[in-house]
Amino acid sequence: MPNPAHEAPRSYADLTPSGVLDALDAVGFRGDGRILQLNSYENRVFQVMLEDGGAVVAKFYRRARWTDAQITEEHSFALELAGAEVPVVAPCILHDAASDVRLLPEPGPATLALRPGPEGLHRYSVSPRQAGRSPELEDDAVLERLGGFIGRLHAVGARRPFAHRRTLDAPHDAREAAALLQSGGFVSDNQQGPWAEACAAAIDCIDTAFAAHVPRPIRLHGDCHPGNLLWRDAGAHVVDLDDACMGPAVQDLWMLLSGEPEAMAWQLRLLLRGYAPFMDFDRAELGLIEPLRLLRMIRHNAWVAQRWQDPAFPAAFPDFGSSGYWGQQALQLREQLRVAAETPSLATLL
Repeated sequence: MPNPAHEAPRSYADLTPSGVLDALDAVGFRGDGRILQLNSYENRVFQVMLEDGGAVVAKFYRRARWTDAQITEEHSFALELAGAEVPVVAPCILHDAASDVRLLPEPGPATLALRPGPEGLHRYSVSPRQAGRSPELEDDAVLERLGGFIGRLHAVGARRPFAHRRTLDAPHDAREAAALLQSGGFVSDNQQGPWAEACAAAIDCIDTAFAAHVPRPIRLHGDCHPGNLLWRDAGAHVVDLDDACMGPAVQDLWMLLSGEPEAMAWQLRLLLRGYAPFMDFDRAELGLIEPLRLLRMIRHNAWVAQRWQDPAFPAAFPDFGSSGYWGQQALQLREQLRVAAETPSLATLL
């Protein structure tokens, strides 16, 4: 099982329902007592009904994950996207605050509140509530419209770089995640060899792909899977820029692809048909798709390991640390390596 010496400090033990309501009241949003906790492992997110009949979503950021500058830069990106009429749920501008609350950035439109809690500062933002459903990726028209949405987002993202948020560096990120897992006692003893061997082969694949093509980094959504996109009749809108980063454009496209190579090529053709009117796409980045899948597989396990002391994680991943779990992870890495080796380049299928 995971080694407690490598566990992050618990982040949310002092975040009670009354604490959520008090935090919102401290920045001018008076709740009527009705709170619904929304799905989020990384942060704590609540829908709060207000006394005036409205509703907002309050997001409390995991302690020690991002700096204040990184969070406010994410918020600034969301506001920039909204200003360019890219549909995104941007944080509310906070105008008034209680004496124990600090608003950031300063100067500038404040979007992040810092308020003391029993175990340290809580950093939180407030956003309008937005309804929607998952996009139907089997619908050709939906895929084309999603491509247009991502193209518009990237056109804004390409205007300037992030100054504070991370840059996706696949070879480095894979090694960092693997080192954490290998040194931290997270991989079961009898699976350390098979998993380490598969992981090393995956890193070799990532190295080769990113040595063959060094992509141009732009500001991205960073975690553009269907669960982070809400679909309405008017189209998609973004509800979470928590993983916004610098990286290759294909990072925001590949998580929308699934199935056999021919099916993925058709999906990609539709996405790029919508994307092209707003942003040029470097097709050499298509060779990075399968290596990026490998990177995500390794980093996902490192993410779980880093959060293990949070009670939500053992409940959600009860087999993590077991021999069976790590045997399955090694098998999945080997299978993805086979796919990466045997799948024809999507560029040749378009």
